[in-house]
Amino acid sequence: MSPRLVVLGHGYSAGFLSRRLVPQGWTVTGTTRDDPARVAATGAIPLRWPGEEDTVRAEIAQADAVLVSAGPDGGECPALRDFGAAIAASRARWLGYLSTTGVYGDRQGDWVDEGSELAPSTRRGRDRVAAETGWRALAADHGLPLHIFRLAGIYGPGRGPFEKVRNGTARRIVKPGQVFSRIHAADIAQVLAASIARPSPGAIYNLCDDDPAPPEDVLEHAAKLLGLPPPPAEDFATAAMTPMARSFYAESKRVSNARIKHELGIRLIHPDYRSGLAAILAEESVRA
Repeated sequence: MSPRLVVLGHGYSAGFLSRRLVPQGWTVTGTTRDDPARVAATGAIPLRWPGEEDTVRAEIAQADAVLVSAGPDGGECPALRDFGAAIAASRARWLGYLSTTGVYGDRQGDWVDEGSELAPSTRRGRDRVAAETGWRALAADHGLPLHIFRLAGIYGPGRGPFEKVRNGTARRIVKPGQVFSRIHAADIAQVLAASIARPSPGAIYNLCDDDPAPPEDVLEHAAKLLGLPPPPAEDFATAAMTPMARSFYAESKRVSNARIKHELGIRLIHPDYRSGLAAILAEESVRA
């Protein structure tokens, strides 16, 4: 019988995992609010959530692994609310929760690792800390094999900067000292697959590449790859931005990925944004 994975919230990152596991013989079931065709295109079996909760619970009961990829909603984790009891009663040997490096808050460019204090400075970060706490409590009460993955900024095909650079809408916002960590979606899938193959209940992993960098450097490199001039620089202090856009600049930190290398043997597919952007552009060229 093929191993079974249930993904609660089968979005962009989970699609890369499905494309990796399905050819290896896994049966993947993924929930979606309103786009079953997108889930099916990755090789996974779509289920609607909300809508088919009983069927999702039946799948969880048969699952070897469960990945929670759905984000907090209204300050609570909807997967914990709707399926926590089913997961607690399941036979899954691996449970993963996708969190964010936003739980560390602003470190003014300093380094953090998995042992760093959680000090979120945004609502999104605080909601993730609350979700992590909820899953840890459930795992402690029921002996669940929980693994927490704190993801840096996600990019990949369809989520790169090239379209905005081409159409002239990219903005090179400059805030002195600002750095972000990033992770290509293919590397997220690689880390998750490695963890599923080598469960370590209670483990927490940062998922990011080797090169935290200012956001304006990424845009400048994207423009260079396209043979276009870089977008004009704008001073963060005076740039017109929505509150949501400005909030992304509220935190600056460098995130260590040493643990995924040492404990899971990961060799990043895209160790920096230059590698990742080149791969995205090459894939775009093939599809064109």
